[in-house]
Amino acid sequence: MQNENGVPRFSPVLREVGFSIERSRRGCLAEQSSAVLSWRTTWLLTIALLCAASAWAAEPATVTFSLDFPNSVPDRYTISVSSDGQAHYSCTARISDQSDDRDNYSSDFTVSDATRARIFELAAQAHYFAGKIESGNRKLAFTGNKKLIYADGQRHNSADYNYSPVPAVEQLTTLFQNMAATLEFGRHIIYEHRYQKLALDDELKNMEDAARSGSLAELQAVKPILQKVYDDPSVMNVARARALRIMDLGNMASGAH
Repeated sequence: MQNENGVPRFSPVLREVGFSIERSRRGCLAEQSSAVLSWRTTWLLTIALLCAASAWAAEPATVTFSLDFPNSVPDRYTISVSSDGQAHYSCTARISDQSDDRDNYSSDFTVSDATRARIFELAAQAHYFAGKIESGNRKLAFTGNKKLIYADGQRHNSADYNYSPVPAVEQLTTLFQNMAATLEFGRHIIYEHRYQKLALDDELKNMEDAARSGSLAELQAVKPILQKVYDDPSVMNVARARALRIMDLGNMASGAH
């Protein structure tokens, strides 16, 4: 059937069939498009989750020890050690025994592999500080408010204590306090090298005695400070000799590890 111009003319029934076919085709295209978008969304979400999981896995774990002990020197300090061996020390203290001026001191260093492994082994033995580690015995002498923190991509635990009967916590406390003692000697030596060179020999003698008695840890953390003293010809030879001996003790300790 044609119209007056010779163009085919379809009956209403055929037109309705054609419209139905077209609507069906468009519906199929819409469903296909929606399926593609849904697949892309799922794929992108999966990639994002994998990236996040990789980032969490790559994030180093950290063990942090802090001590808050008013009227001591220093009266507050914090040491953080990461599973990659990077460490940070910060403290607040008087700049010297003869002054009430305050000093905010910090130092970045690398712990030895043996110490890094020991810290994380003890943290695991202490269940990553989840739960109470304080003895609860109020009759014990106050030795400062202490805190241990363990953090990684999945956990963040902290525990406060004055004294802990947990063997792993006791050992960690001693290790961190010995590290802090080393870094405090370094802080004092920096000040005395700059302002009181005549006091250096006494400070270095005390440090050498402490190192030989096993009261210090990670001597290599202050090796650059000792090296500057040794290299300074304006420092007394006896003090420079002590600085060299302490560096040698640090090298021996590193070799033993």
